[in-house]
Amino acid sequence: MERKNMWKQYTTEQNSELESLCVRYRECLDAAKTERECVNLAIQMAVEKGYMNLDTCMKEGKKLSAGDKVYAECMGKALALFQIGTESLERGMNILGAHVDSPRMDIKQNPLYEDSDMAYLDTHYYGGIKKYQWVTIPLAIHGTVVKKDGTAKQIVIGEKDDDPVLVISDLLIHLSQEQIEKKASVVIEGEGLDVLAGTKPLCAGEEEKELVKNSILHFLKENYDMDEEDFLSAELEVVPAGKSRECGLDRSMIMGYGQDDRVCAFTSLFAMLEAQDLERTACCILVDKEEIGSVGATGMHSRFFEDVVAEIMALTEDGDTLKVRRTLRNSYMLSSDVSAAYDPLYASAFEKKNTAYFGRGLVLNKYTGSRGKVNTSDANAEYIAKVRNVFDNNGIGFQTAEMGRVDLGGGGTIAYIMANYGMNVIDSGVAVLSMHAPNEVTSKSDIYEVYRGYKAFLKDMR
Repeated sequence: MERKNMWKQYTTEQNSELESLCVRYRECLDAAKTERECVNLAIQMAVEKGYMNLDTCMKEGKKLSAGDKVYAECMGKALALFQIGTESLERGMNILGAHVDSPRMDIKQNPLYEDSDMAYLDTHYYGGIKKYQWVTIPLAIHGTVVKKDGTAKQIVIGEKDDDPVLVISDLLIHLSQEQIEKKASVVIEGEGLDVLAGTKPLCAGEEEKELVKNSILHFLKENYDMDEEDFLSAELEVVPAGKSRECGLDRSMIMGYGQDDRVCAFTSLFAMLEAQDLERTACCILVDKEEIGSVGATGMHSRFFEDVVAEIMALTEDGDTLKVRRTLRNSYMLSSDVSAAYDPLYASAFEKKNTAYFGRGLVLNKYTGSRGKVNTSDANAEYIAKVRNVFDNNGIGFQTAEMGRVDLGGGGTIAYIMANYGMNVIDSGVAVLSMHAPNEVTSKSDIYEVYRGYKAFLKDMR
């Protein structure tokens, strides 16, 4: 079943719409490199579109009716958006669910040290990465520092043109004979991912020690009112510095950090904010911690989403717990997450008939998991038929895929967690080259088809 290359189908008007969409997407990708930044940006965009804070509605006892739009956030790292439809909530929702965390390095709570007149920040990597990819590239720090009195300071270093960047050094090729004979997994080890922060001593008496470290502390105090003890209550993430770029001589692709899974998160958000005149209630949920198992208070395994749905039910009907469970069970969901794009340079990792290709549209993964379909929800045939019908009726380009060869590996998403409610769910997203690398690559055409597909799903799925 050969799928069409969508670039061949577009009109001049569609090409223009595609380029405008990708400009918007890149602006969001560049503005939000952490889960907190993604949630903050999404809330700003939602408020501009008339969304109300659910907490405010609850305090005021405001009843929700068709057309009302509300949002709820959890600890600044997870967000749920709802637009109430004309049908009873109990009949189910149409849900787009994506994650906004990405592989990175987190600065440890006691990170700063000096060695040989060089100051370093010790890190702990987050999510699945090839550690050797993170050395010798420009790095930035994004995050939040919270003082003991509760005041919070946002930190971004390395993104402005005149900002300094940070780096993790590598061993020069002239001395690396032993290093290059190691397995790729240990060429650079986790405890070797220390970020070089500075080499200039603080001007002080020669008898004082750790003057380079003190110079870094002076910089943090002067610019961010941050003391060394404040690392204890800080969340600082080390990410690639710089903006996303158009990729390819034909400008057909986008290269940038964090496209797994923000390419699906932002297209889901765009679709949600543009939805109107809905029969079924629409929901877009953006969650944290997917890259480490969806755990914690802001991950999909938490009760946040279920509790918010209960609050929405209480403001639309009567909040009966049985109705809440019926709402979840009767819902349809696209787990908006990326898939592996076929790469001819690594052809042996794929099974060509069942893989995703650049330019052929939105990707449906009936199952993810690994090897014997372990930890997958495995969408049923009846639901896939409904999804196919919606996409075909709206002229959406889509393809189906698996995550590489059967015995090679695999991956997971939030789909299986939502399936625990008994709802119908399938993975649906964009094919990505170099997934989990500091810079990933996507096709503009696929981004456009995913955006169109998500809009059609919210409007027409029933």
